[in-house]
Amino acid sequence: MTTEHTTTGAANSAFFKSEDWWAVWLGLLIFILGAGQIWNLDLLGWVSRFSVWIDPEQAVQASSKSFAWLNGIESAVITYLFVLVITTAGAYFMGSRIRNFALGFTVMYWITVGTSILGNYAYLAATPNSRDAFHISWSLSLGELGFVFALLVGLIIGNFFPKTAQFLSDAAKPEWYIKTGIVILGMSIGIQTIGALSLAGTVIVRGICAVVEAYLIYWPVVYIVARKFFRFTPEWAAPMASGISICGVAAAIATGSAIRARQIIPTILASVIIVFVAVELLILPFAASYFLPGEPMVAGSWLGLVVKSDGGAVASGAIADTLIRNQALQQFGIRYQEGWVLMATTTSKVFIDIFIGIWSFVLAIVWSVYHLNSKRAAADTSYTVSKREIWERFPKFIIGFAATLIIIFAAGYIQPDIVKAAKAGAGQANLLRGVFFSLCFFSIGLVTNVRKLWHAGLGRVIGVYAVALLGFIIWVGLIISWIFYHGVVPPVV
Repeated sequence: MTTEHTTTGAANSAFFKSEDWWAVWLGLLIFILGAGQIWNLDLLGWVSRFSVWIDPEQAVQASSKSFAWLNGIESAVITYLFVLVITTAGAYFMGSRIRNFALGFTVMYWITVGTSILGNYAYLAATPNSRDAFHISWSLSLGELGFVFALLVGLIIGNFFPKTAQFLSDAAKPEWYIKTGIVILGMSIGIQTIGALSLAGTVIVRGICAVVEAYLIYWPVVYIVARKFFRFTPEWAAPMASGISICGVAAAIATGSAIRARQIIPTILASVIIVFVAVELLILPFAASYFLPGEPMVAGSWLGLVVKSDGGAVASGAIADTLIRNQALQQFGIRYQEGWVLMATTTSKVFIDIFIGIWSFVLAIVWSVYHLNSKRAAADTSYTVSKREIWERFPKFIIGFAATLIIIFAAGYIQPDIVKAAKAGAGQANLLRGVFFSLCFFSIGLVTNVRKLWHAGLGRVIGVYAVALLGFIIWVGLIISWIFYHGVVPPVV
């Protein structure tokens, strides 16, 4: 009875103290508010929409005509207050220092508003077909550049203004923000899927196949490189292989826990992974748009297989989605529907996340049965992995993502007449997803302390990551993505 009570209490505690679960709760709340459009309830019409602009007064507007009486500043303030309240509630239950969180969040939010406005300046963001409307003769067509600006500002503060970075640290939660954004993203993908059922099924099936194939190649090769060429112990090599080949920080931590590695190991690996993700964010989406404008789904899948964090992968997919659509319009005169490149990236990343729990379970068994060549491993031979441990390692935000996708898809499939309203609601919810993505980008930059990383003497860890990433992960990921997505293109608008 005592054991059962303790287990139930721990589960209930996790529901309110886990970052993953709070991503689910916030994402579902925004999903419900967006779905209000189905019943003619405009519950998110006040959310800020950042538009491409020449006139600064047109940079920020309320998302709905029903709230046209709000000016841009008022809409941004209301959006700020809403996101502040819901995130502060989550931070409170997760044990954060509320005053510090709220102050840090406030600074972060308004910085990301500034970067979003700057990123939508017409000379930077206007697509070729919209230049005439702004009376300009050229533009870089780099939509979503606001995310990159947020990352760069975060990097500058994190590396050159340590006191400011410390002040903001309580609110810098990149994984929480991106997980919440992914839960919200499920609504958009669900409603898009109704309009292209055969393509969506193709993306999902091929995404699963690509992930499984990548797993079987990436992990053993990274493990061998770490062991044979850089002389790492198995305690280091296993979390390193998971973190570099599978899903970044989450996989490194889960694997370290499964094999009972010292806590310092996944912590150091996480620092290296975050640095590489920051670099990848600045390079890979632009490389994908330059080299793969005619293979948008290949590009999306490739980013999902190569960028090793949820935040980095999905954010890079969002940037690539816009860049590739602009390139396709400019080079081929084809206007692809928004979101499908991002869907390919997200699909790959979601199935990678699902495999984290499975892979941790497998490694824990392997470690307890076969890894007997050290005293510590010998002492762990009686260790068994329970179903509860698998559940604890499973990324819970995937449940929220699947729930929003399935619910809105089922509702639209059963009642096609609600699809138009659901699309409008999903669009409004997506604006809040953009807020969380911006916060994620800024947070990634803020926690990436490059100087500290070098001072810690992590040359060998960086060496493994660089050799693995540049030597085969990028190229194998591209080949796998090409095999499964070559010739698959998004619907044309």
